[in-house]
Amino acid sequence: MSDSDAETYDLPETDEEWREILTDEEYRVLREQGTEAKFTGEFIGKDEEGTYVCAGCGTELFDSGTKFDSEGSGWPSFYDAAEGSVELKRDSSHGMVRTEVVCANCGGHLGHVFDDGPNPTGKRFCINSVALDFEEED
Repeated sequence: MSDSDAETYDLPETDEEWREILTDEEYRVLREQGTEAKFTGEFIGKDEEGTYVCAGCGTELFDSGTKFDSEGSGWPSFYDAAEGSVELKRDSSHGMVRTEVVCANCGGHLGHVFDDGPNPTGKRFCINSVALDFEEED
């Protein structure tokens, strides 16, 4: 689904509706703030050009040009998100304080952002592959 489709797409309103459109693993990550196991995501080594979109609603999130090898973090990493595509929230779960990254359109949990990324932003958006779909550049 492209970003323009996401704007007209009716988002599910209930957990039952989300369960109907998401796989069990997508639901666990996007709606229950789960995390996929390190090094298991399909997009870790992907280097094709294109756009990473939210698996829940199709909103454009990350351009492949911002993806980088985070030297063993275990999840796809990006140094910047598409403007207005994500929201950042304080996350104090698991006995630590982190910054959660959620889709600004559907509120789906994507991962976390850290201040140890490369220039030009110094950010490392550490994102679950299962929370993403990929649209290859034409």
